[in-house]
Amino acid sequence: MAKVKYYYDPEKLAFHKILPKKRKQFGYFFLFIFTAALFGLLAFFILLNTSLLETPKQKRQAREIAAFKTNYKLLSKKMDLLTEVLDELEVRDNYIYRSYFNAAPIPSEQRRSGLGGINRYKEFEEFNNEELLISTNERMDRLSKQIAIQSLSLDELVDLAKGKEKLLASIPAIQPVKNEDLKSMASGYGYRTDPFTKIRKFHEGMDFSAHVGAPIYATGDGTITRANNQLSGYGNLIEITHGFGYKTRYGHLSKYNAKQGQKVKRGDIIGYVGNTGRSTGAHLHYEVYYQGKVVNPLNYYYGSISAKEYELLAEQASHENQSLD
Repeated sequence: MAKVKYYYDPEKLAFHKILPKKRKQFGYFFLFIFTAALFGLLAFFILLNTSLLETPKQKRQAREIAAFKTNYKLLSKKMDLLTEVLDELEVRDNYIYRSYFNAAPIPSEQRRSGLGGINRYKEFEEFNNEELLISTNERMDRLSKQIAIQSLSLDELVDLAKGKEKLLASIPAIQPVKNEDLKSMASGYGYRTDPFTKIRKFHEGMDFSAHVGAPIYATGDGTITRANNQLSGYGNLIEITHGFGYKTRYGHLSKYNAKQGQKVKRGDIIGYVGNTGRSTGAHLHYEVYYQGKVVNPLNYYYGSISAKEYELLAEQASHENQSLD
């Protein structure tokens, strides 16, 4: 309570109350109103940032948002873990499982290619957290695609496993001419001197020098898909399609012991060594193809010769001499 002040009037010999000026009273009143408003506004902002003024509905929504944020963090961690597991599985699938069954690896571009479609996530464009929704759904879709491709790959590997015995029988794994019938391994796979042009060129097979009439053996199970002399340079030629990406050719035969369309087993006699076609002496020209590409036959003789014989054959094949065709 404000103090009341007095002054002494010597003429009337009495004390009189000092009354404040009206302007000063108005100033005090205005200062009081301003201070009260400032404190009220401050209190209002404080209340806005607390839960005291929230309605039950707002409190429920706040709890739901907090739960969604927590669940999203958990989902993101699970997606990270799933991605890591999938990446490891893809590496093992390509370089262990598929390699074991001689299946071509699935390219990374195929596993992670785009999902296609224009404005695939248009339905999320009206939401405030549009970017988060789109990125999360896109990530989930990519993971789903990776899982689908991996599932198909595993199904393929299961089928290959069921046919493993057939695969092993189909691989061209023996020498096409027996060692006792060989004069020599005349020329190997790689760059050699052409006997006709004397120019260095790539020799796509191996030349086995033997006497005319020496038996030629199918190096793996398969079907005779060619038995004629219509392929330039090969003379009398037999071609066997083994399946699983393998194909073999046997050139310059003197005569056939199999016909086109006939199924053969590894070790069956399919023809006899000759000197037909573009050839400078009696020999068998032998080629191996895998997935449409010619490969070194030397890598496949594990089914018929010893380690010592293989070393000798490899040493002879490495000589860059003149081929016989």
